[in-house]
Amino acid sequence: MSGRTVLLVLTLLGRAALSDASTVVNSCSSSAEQLCDFVCDCGDCSDENQCGYLGTSLVLGTPFTCDFEEGDCGWRDVSASAYRWVLGRASLAAWGTGPHSDHTVGTDLGWFMAAADPPGKTSPTAWLRSPVMREAAATCEIRAWYHLSGSGLNRTEQPVLRLALEAGDETVELWQSPEQGGEGWHELVAYPGRTAGSFQLTFSVTPSPAREAQLALDDITFRNCGLPQQLAGQVCEAEESACQRGSCVASDRFCDGTDDCGDGSDEAAPQCESFTACTFEQGLCLWEAEAGPAAWERNASVNLGAAYGLPARDHSNGSREGCFLHVGGVAGGVARLSSPDFQATNSCSLALYCHLHGSAASNLSIYYVTASAKVLLRERTGELGASWVRERVEFDVPETFKVLIEGVAGGTGTVALDDMILSPGCKQEQEKPQIALPDRDAAGPCGAEEFACDSGQCIGAELACDFAEGCADGSDEKRCGATTFEEGAGGWHDLSVGQLRWGVQTATASTGSTLGEAGAFLALQSGAGQTLTAAKARTPPLGPSGPACTMEMSYRISSDHQGFLAVRVADHGTGTTQLAWEARGHGSTAWQHTSIPLGERARPFQVELLGQVNPHEAASVAIDNVTFVHCDPSVAPPQAAEVSCNFETDTCGWYQDQRSDFRWVRGAGQGQGPDHTTGSGYFLAMDPAAPGSHGQQTQLITSYQEPATTASCLSFWYRLAGPQIGTLSLKLKHEEEEETVLWTKRGAQGSVWHRGFATLSPEGQRKYRLAFEALRDGFVGDVGLDDVTLRAGSCGAQRSCSFEAGTCGLAASGELTWLRQSNSTGATAGPSADHTTSTAAGHYMLVNTSKGSLPAGRVAVLTSELYEPSAQTQCLTFWYQLSGATPGSLSVFVEESGMQRRKLFAVSAMQGSAWHHGQVTIQADEDWRAIFEAAGGGGDHAYIALDDLHVMDSACSEPGSCDFELDTCGWSSPTDDNPYGFAWGRKSGVPLAKYPGPEQDHTLGTKDGHYAYFDASVLGLGDTAAQLESQHLPAAADSCLRFWYHMDIPEHLPGVELRVRLHSAEGQRTVWSAAGHQGWGWLSSTVPVQSPSEFQIVFEIATRTWPIKGTIALDDIVYSAGTGCDASAAMAGKETKSSSSFVAEVVIGLLLALVVLAMVVAGGYYLLKRRGQASRTAAESSAPQGFDNITFQDDKVTISPLPKEGE
Repeated sequence: MSGRTVLLVLTLLGRAALSDASTVVNSCSSSAEQLCDFVCDCGDCSDENQCGYLGTSLVLGTPFTCDFEEGDCGWRDVSASAYRWVLGRASLAAWGTGPHSDHTVGTDLGWFMAAADPPGKTSPTAWLRSPVMREAAATCEIRAWYHLSGSGLNRTEQPVLRLALEAGDETVELWQSPEQGGEGWHELVAYPGRTAGSFQLTFSVTPSPAREAQLALDDITFRNCGLPQQLAGQVCEAEESACQRGSCVASDRFCDGTDDCGDGSDEAAPQCESFTACTFEQGLCLWEAEAGPAAWERNASVNLGAAYGLPARDHSNGSREGCFLHVGGVAGGVARLSSPDFQATNSCSLALYCHLHGSAASNLSIYYVTASAKVLLRERTGELGASWVRERVEFDVPETFKVLIEGVAGGTGTVALDDMILSPGCKQEQEKPQIALPDRDAAGPCGAEEFACDSGQCIGAELACDFAEGCADGSDEKRCGATTFEEGAGGWHDLSVGQLRWGVQTATASTGSTLGEAGAFLALQSGAGQTLTAAKARTPPLGPSGPACTMEMSYRISSDHQGFLAVRVADHGTGTTQLAWEARGHGSTAWQHTSIPLGERARPFQVELLGQVNPHEAASVAIDNVTFVHCDPSVAPPQAAEVSCNFETDTCGWYQDQRSDFRWVRGAGQGQGPDHTTGSGYFLAMDPAAPGSHGQQTQLITSYQEPATTASCLSFWYRLAGPQIGTLSLKLKHEEEEETVLWTKRGAQGSVWHRGFATLSPEGQRKYRLAFEALRDGFVGDVGLDDVTLRAGSCGAQRSCSFEAGTCGLAASGELTWLRQSNSTGATAGPSADHTTSTAAGHYMLVNTSKGSLPAGRVAVLTSELYEPSAQTQCLTFWYQLSGATPGSLSVFVEESGMQRRKLFAVSAMQGSAWHHGQVTIQADEDWRAIFEAAGGGGDHAYIALDDLHVMDSACSEPGSCDFELDTCGWSSPTDDNPYGFAWGRKSGVPLAKYPGPEQDHTLGTKDGHYAYFDASVLGLGDTAAQLESQHLPAAADSCLRFWYHMDIPEHLPGVELRVRLHSAEGQRTVWSAAGHQGWGWLSSTVPVQSPSEFQIVFEIATRTWPIKGTIALDDIVYSAGTGCDASAAMAGKETKSSSSFVAEVVIGLLLALVVLAMVVAGGYYLLKRRGQASRTAAESSAPQGFDNITFQDDKVTISPLPKEGE
C-alpha cells in the first residue's frame, strides 16, 4: 500500500474515531469549569474536545491541537458577509491559487481552513471564532501555520491576518501578520499570557485591495497553556516555592508582576510588600527619562493606534488603556532611562517586561553606572515578537551605582517597557553625592547606510557579512557568525523569549571545545522568560551566497530525545524560514561535527539557531567552531566544473537549491528500481510526498560555468514514474537574465530509464549555469536522475520533441513559416491546448492555412535534422490537429541522403478538435530527415498544428495496438479534463517496492518484458477513475479488440472494476467489464467494437468501496479494424498458466507432447521478440546501461569520445 494510501487511511480513521469521541464530549461528566481548560480531567481527554482544539491530534499525535483533519474542532465562521472561512483541501487543478497541500500531512488529501474569495468590490473581513476557553497559564503559547499564495503577493499590500483575544468586555490583538510575506506556509506564534476566567480567540483576515492573494490556516496548537497542577506527593525543590493551590513555582518568579501560580498567590505573598514596583499607570515612579531627540515616553495602546510593531496592550492589566513606556522621537536615536542611586549590594535584582517588535535593528541595553564605569549587564537585539518578554537582571556592585536602560527603536519598530520591579535588596543611597550619567556616545564617522570598520574605514553596509572582506582589516567579516566564541558571541544575537537562552560559556578541558580543550562555546542557559519555547539565536544579515555555501560546526546534545538542536534559514527576500538541519538528543556528552548546506541565497538572510531541553533537568546543548565554507559567490567551489556525474560518490558540481520546496535525495534503489550506471549504484531521486514537502518546485543547480566557445551536448538519464508525477525540465540561465528551457518532459513515463539530450550553444562571453527543475502535479510518484554527461559537439537530431523548449532543430521554409506558439501567447488562432501538457501554456508548431495566409495549392514546410538509420526499421510518431473548416492537408515525407523524398502519410480532414496520433514506418539505408508539409485549402480561420515528435528503433504498431515493450504506442492517460486524475504507468516485471505489479509480462513471459499497470490503492473515495485511452480511431462497423489483463486484487476486496469504454461524439458506453479478484495470472478477453463515428478505446479503473489494494496490468492489446472477432479465437476469461500450473496439468493427464509443442512455439516467439528488441538503441531502458562515454577511475571523470549511434 502506498504512503499516500496509508496517510488517507489514518485521516479517515481519525475522522471516524474522533467523530465518535466528539459526540460524547466530557465522558466523565467534569464540571463546566473544567471544560476546555487545557487540562485532561477525563481519562480519554474528551473534556478537551471541540475546544478550538482536540485533546489529541490522531494524525500529528500532539495534544491540544486542531489540524482540521477530523473537522473544525469547534471553530465557527462568524463573518457578516459572503467572505467566509470554510474547510477546504488543495486543488491540484489550480496550482498557485491556494495551498499546494495542507500543512499537516503535506498532500492534497489534508484539510485546512481557508478564507473564501471575497465577492464584488467590497472589502469585508472574515472572522473565525473559537469556543469558550478557560484559564490560560502564563506559559501559554499558541502556534499555527498560515499559507499565502496568489499573484498579489508581489505587490506592496497583502492580506492581513490577525489573532485577537476576547475576555470580558475587552478585545486585544495578540498577533498580526508581517507586512511582507512570500508564497508558502508561515508559522504564527502568539503568547496570550496569563488569562483568568473565560475567553475566546478570533482569527480575522482582511483581503488585499487587489484581492489577488489567498490565505489558509492549519495546525493550531496550544502548548503549556494549562495551569500548574499539584502532583501526588510533590515536594518543592530548593529553588522553588509552593503556591496556595499546591503546585510549585521557581522562587525568583514570586513577586514579578505575573500570576505564575494560577491563583495569584505568588503575587500576594507577604514578601511582595517589600518589592518596589512601577506599572507606569500613575507616572514614572522613581525612574527618570532623559530628554533628547529620542526619549522614553509614557503612553497607552488606545492612544498609539494599531500600527504594526506597537504593543496592543500593556503588561500590567492586559488592557489597551494600560500605560507603559516606549521609545519615541527620532528612529535610531538612543533613549535613556535611569534610576536613583543605589547602595552597594549583592542582593539587588530588577525584573521588567520589554517589547521589541517590528524591526530587526531595535535594541535594549541594561547597564549599571558607577562613578568610574558603565557596565553592560544585559542586551536584547532584534525582533522578539508581539509580546511582553520578561527579563531579570541581578546587580552585584561593591559601590554606589545607578541603573541605566538605553533603548533604540529601529526603522518602523518599537521598543517598550512595563512593570519594572526592584527587589528589597535595592536600597536607595541617601548620603553620598549623586552619580552623573556618562555623556552620550559621539556619532561615528560613518553614515547611516555604512559599516564602520575597526580601522575607522567606512564601507557600504551591504558589504558587511557578505563572505568577502571589504575592510582592509577584514573586520566586516569578524562578527558574522563564523567564530570559535573565544572572543565573544561572534555576531550571534540571542532572541529567546522563554525560560532558556543562548549564551557564551567557558569550560574546563573535560567539558570544553571540540578538541576537548578548555575554551568557550555557545550553550543553552537558564533564561528569564515565562514560556517554555525553544531558545533562539540569529546571525546578522548575511549574503549573497553561492550554491555550494555550507555552514560547518561542532555540536553537543547531552539530553534525552526530547532535547533538540536545529538550524533554520530566515530569508527576508521571500519572507520564509526554512529548516536546514535538526538533531535530537541521545544522552551523549561527546562533541560531533556536521555540515549544513545553506545554498545560494540573495541578501539578506540570517542563520537561526534553535535549542530545547527540559529546563528542570541537567542537560546541555552547545555549538562551537562555526565556519562558513564556499559561500562567496564570486569564488567557484572546487567541484564547480564537474558537470558530468554518475552520482556514485557525491553530486559532483550539482547542488540542491536550498530555496526549493522539497529535496533531491542521493540514494540507491529507494524502492523505485536500480540506478542507471551499474544497476546497484546511486542516483538522485525526488519524491514529492516525502515528509516536509509542502510546495511545488525543486531545483538542482550548478555554479556559473565559464563561457563556451563551441557547442556542447548535455545528455542524461531520467525517470518519471508514478500515477501523479509532474514535469522535469532542464534550464539554462545567464547572469542577470531569466532562465530559458532547454528540455522538458511532463507526466508519467514509466518506471524505466529514458535518455534526454540538450545542445548548449555558444553565446559570447557570458557565464551560464544549468538547472534540473522538477514540478509536481500531485503527490504520488517520483523523479530519478542519473549519468549526466557533458561532451563537446552538438547532440544532433533530437529523437523526442515536445516544442516546450524550442523547435529541436526543425527548420521552417516555404510560402509561410511554421510558428512555435502556445494558445496563451500566440498571435495565430490554433488549438486551445497543446498535446504535451494539455494546457493553454503548452507549445506546439502551427501554420495558418487560411486562404488569406496560405492560399490553396501553396505549402509551408517543416524539415527535421538528419537522423541516423540506427535500426533496420524505425518509427516516427507525432500528434497533429487540423481545424474543422477546410484546413488544407498535412503530408509527411522522408528524404534519404542523395535520394528523392517519399510520401508516407497524408491527411486532409479530421473529426472534432482533438489531437490525433500519426505514425510512419521508415526503412532507410542512409541518413534521413522528416519533412512535414502543410498545404493551404482555401478556407477561413484554418490551421494545422503539430506536437510531440518521437523516433523509435522499431516498426510502428498498428493503431490501437501495443505490447508496451518500447513505449505506450499512443495510449495515454488524459489530463485536460481530469485534474485529480491518475496516470497509468509502464514498467517491467522487475519487482519494485514502490510500484508493485506482475513479475512477468505477457509478451515475453519474463521479468524483462513490459506492460501497462496501475496501483489501485492510490484511488480513494470520490476520486475520478484512472483511464488509459487510445489514439482517435476511425469509425468501425465490425472491428475487434483483444487484450490480456492481470487483476491482482485480494479476494476480500471486490470493489475494483476494470472497464472497456468507447468514447465518441455520440457519447460514452461500456462494452466490457471485470470486477474484483480475477485469479493470479494473465487473462485474455475479446471485445467486439462498433462505432458509427471516430472514437477512442478507454480502459478505466473505478472503485465502489474503499480501501482498495492491488494492481491491474494490461499487455498485448490488439485492435483489428474492419475484422470481426472470430468466435473460435474468443478466449475471454482463460488464464495463462505459469510453469508450475503446466506441471500440475501434466500430473493430471495433459499430454506431454502438447506441452512440448506449446513450449517450442512460445520459445520461438520469445527469441524473435528478443531479436527485435536487440536492435533498439539505449534511448529507453530499465536495465543498467552505465556511462557509455565516461570512464570513472578513482572518483575522477575522464570524458572519452562519444561513439556514434549504432556503434
